[in-house]
Amino acid sequence: QRTHVPPEKRDIGMVFQSYALWPHMSVAANVGYPLRMRKVSVPDRARRVRDVLELVGLDEFAGRMATDLSGGQQQRVALARALVANPRLLLFDEPLSNLDARLRQDMRTELRDMHRRMGTTSLYVTHDQEEAVSLSTRIVLLNKGQIEQVGTPREIYWHPVSHFVADFVGYDNFLRATVVTADAHGISVRLDDTELRLDCPARAGIAAGDAVEVAMRSASVIMGEPATAMPNRFTGTVTDIVYLGDEYIYALEVGPQRFSVSLRTAEVANIWPNASPLVGQDVIAGIPVDSLACLPL
Repeated sequence: QRTHVPPEKRDIGMVFQSYALWPHMSVAANVGYPLRMRKVSVPDRARRVRDVLELVGLDEFAGRMATDLSGGQQQRVALARALVANPRLLLFDEPLSNLDARLRQDMRTELRDMHRRMGTTSLYVTHDQEEAVSLSTRIVLLNKGQIEQVGTPREIYWHPVSHFVADFVGYDNFLRATVVTADAHGISVRLDDTELRLDCPARAGIAAGDAVEVAMRSASVIMGEPATAMPNRFTGTVTDIVYLGDEYIYALEVGPQRFSVSLRTAEVANIWPNASPLVGQDVIAGIPVDSLACLPL
């Protein structure tokens, strides 16, 4: 019944990736345009434009031409224009993708704070994992037009249901394994072509004998003495070391299985105060059970 409602009658606000500001209009004229199209009186329009520009921190720029502003300021103008008519729904189409990394971070904080103050429902489209996790209360993850998973940011981040979801939220090690036991308390797997067994969190739909993929983040793996007390501990051989300034990336090999471990430089100094491991040396490593995800193949 509502499919054929014209866009101008749908009571939505839209923030575009490219800002889509009118270059021949001032900031105030850009922001007030939706109200002008709704035949709002000039005094009411001026008051509402002033209020929303104050909300986004641009009240001093009302008379400036929109295209004379910086990228971050132009994005605020686009946001103010979307908010000025008090829409029931706000749509965001990758609005921060044209900004540099620092400005994106600042704008994420502003968008989150503004959403809390306004209380308007927002639908935000992004390919950026950090944006999705930091801005949303609920995430719908799509893969080629199909829904892979729906959940809270914490559910998506810690309990991915597929390889695609796990890869999207930062799992960077995927190890083939076979399920040894599975019940309501947890899952025990044996890595293929090794004798290494790992305990994973319980999940529905997985049974003993199933071929699975064990996903882990390189930053979740612990090495050296702190790993000796962990239930999921093992010995691996260092096959490569990459120094990145504030962190080291170690490549470990357990039989034919290979995976990476990320340690902060300060951690390396604390774990091995005398000499850190070299390529070819064996090291003890471990990983918390809750940091693993057991994924069906």
